[in-house]
Amino acid sequence: MQPQNIKIEEYNYPLPDHRIATHPLAERDACKLLVWNNGSISDRRFNELPSLLPSGAMLIYNNTRVINARLRFAKATGAAIEIFCLEPHSPADYEQAFASRHSCAWQCLVGNSKKWKEGDLITEVSTPAGRTSLSARRLPVPPAPDRSQTIEFEWDNPSLTFSDIIAAIGEIPIPPYLNRRSEASDTTDYQTVYSHIDGSVAAPTAGLHFTPALLEAVDAAGVERREVTLHVGAGTFRPVKSERIGDHDMHSEWIAVDRQLIADLAECVGKRPIVAVGTTSVRTLESLYHAGCLVAAGKWDGEVPQWGPYSADYAMPDAATALGALRDMLDSNGEDCFVARTRIIIAPGYTYRIVDAMITNFHQPQSTLLLLVSAFLGDQWRDIYKHALDSDYRFLSYGDACLFCK
Repeated sequence: MQPQNIKIEEYNYPLPDHRIATHPLAERDACKLLVWNNGSISDRRFNELPSLLPSGAMLIYNNTRVINARLRFAKATGAAIEIFCLEPHSPADYEQAFASRHSCAWQCLVGNSKKWKEGDLITEVSTPAGRTSLSARRLPVPPAPDRSQTIEFEWDNPSLTFSDIIAAIGEIPIPPYLNRRSEASDTTDYQTVYSHIDGSVAAPTAGLHFTPALLEAVDAAGVERREVTLHVGAGTFRPVKSERIGDHDMHSEWIAVDRQLIADLAECVGKRPIVAVGTTSVRTLESLYHAGCLVAAGKWDGEVPQWGPYSADYAMPDAATALGALRDMLDSNGEDCFVARTRIIIAPGYTYRIVDAMITNFHQPQSTLLLLVSAFLGDQWRDIYKHALDSDYRFLSYGDACLFCK
């Protein structure tokens, strides 16, 4: 199947508003867990996960941390301008951008942009480390295809980093489909307990169900836990507006994976079950395979292309060989971490190369995330989602979870 020809309307289902969870459960791991195991469906609780994972599994999750990306400014006229930071522009490196002590520029979405015709926006910032005036100005750079603009931030207190500033005045950017503003509780609710690498504007929500005690139980069950990083962009919420998937422009996201994990995956892929927590971990792991293929073919340019897996002009060896090529490239360059971007779209017709099982939430109708799930499940995704709707499961970011195993 060529996914470019898929009609997105074929991946629709009825989702009443009252089935969308607007807040998480008080106990993260008390949520329902729908288990699909090689065609059969059962209803469990998430805190039973350690006993449900395949024997000898390697559990891989995304350690990204959601930043306070939503900044609000008020013009002298009273007009409210919202700036939503997407990713760093200058310096382009996330760590360097957060550590900046005078200025930095970001790609941003600007709300109420028509009211900001000229001049700088200025707001006062008070942090535990001191006070400063933060200014925002548009740089003379054409808007990106996603309508984001390049905004330069500047402040006059060198004791403050940009990370300090957004922590003080920014808001956690909860998903738009929750239809509410961020609340104080979202500061902790919308972070996984293992998040520690700043950079996302949306949480890898399948991981929200884990607790420290549950992670200890996973360890006790003999399951190996490993981390990858994918900074989730706002594009994850962008609906597919084109009739055909082939006309949808997939967003690009930043990934980082330790050299040691790549080497370990090359040794165990196909021998031990690889369980990905969330669609972001799935995208990262499957991107590693295609990056390795491109490296082996001498065609690697830093980004996994959207349609490469379906119309590749490069060889597709087994996963161990592709991962080995990636490991060898890092070794020859003296690098201990693979950093890249991925634009991969995983849709029906895709062949999974690394992921054997996944933990995920229930996704929006007609979304690229639902396409990713259906590529793993086949047409049975419809039966699974119908079962969840009939069984009072809660949907989307703060909803219940699934474990899919083949």
